[in-house]
Amino acid sequence: MAIYGSLNATNGIINAIKGIVNEIKRIINARNGIINAIKGVLDAIDGILKAIYGIISAIQGIINAINGIINAINEIVNATNVIINSINGIFNAIYGIAKAINTIVEAIYGIIRLINGMVNAMYADVMAIYDICMSCLMACTTLLCHL
Repeated sequence: MAIYGSLNATNGIINAIKGIVNEIKRIINARNGIINAIKGVLDAIDGILKAIYGIISAIQGIINAINGIINAINEIVNATNVIINSINGIFNAIYGIAKAINTIVEAIYGIIRLINGMVNAMYADVMAIYDICMSCLMACTTLLCHL
């Protein structure tokens, strides 16, 4: 009778461990969902970066066109210093904007690296819990085999 009670208790432990394993699987599925969401964010950021690259290419085309205009004006008129200085200010503003965009992009990459580190740490914690549960399950199985 005591053996039967012990087997029932061990069976209860095994069922509890199975429940823990199922919860760990849910955590892993949630982690996978987070990773997929992060991948979606990364894809969106990639799209933004491509759009920024397109804007920069368009600005470079504008700059090339403005340079052509400046050269034509210099050939026709000698008194273009005011116009050239104004255009130079625009170039400096565009360069400042490009530097600001680059800083923002670097900050976004830093945040992404931080999130990736946090996800990796969570994954390591979940795997450690999973290993503990599997060890408990193996110990209970071994105990049952010896009863």
